Amino acid sequence: MRNEKLLSTLGNCINHCNYCADACLDEDNVKMMKDCIRTDRVCAEVCSTLNQVLVTGYKNVDGLVKYCIEICNACADECGKHEHQHCQDCAKACRECAKACEAYLA
Repeated sequence: MRNEKLLSTLGNCINHCNYCADACLDEDNVKMMKDCIRTDRVCAEVCSTLNQVLVTGYKNVDGLVKYCIEICNACADECGKHEHQHCQDCAKACRECAKACEAYLA
């Protein structure tokens, strides 16, 4: 399948973002985690949308890929502020996703 590496990286990012958002809800200070939860949810949705569009073979996706890079970087920055392992793992997955999107555009 075309774009298999990017699709796999998007899926990994989606999974980490969803897991992180859920795990944040179990933290003692959930209010402190609200920006992380919101960013995780948006990042998962954007990556999911890009994933679904890429499998159609539609060609005009560069704008969506660029937005995916933007939101993945924002999510990595937000999750990176927290010491929780789920946040650190999510930040790593988001950075990898942003890099895969950049490679797609290259």
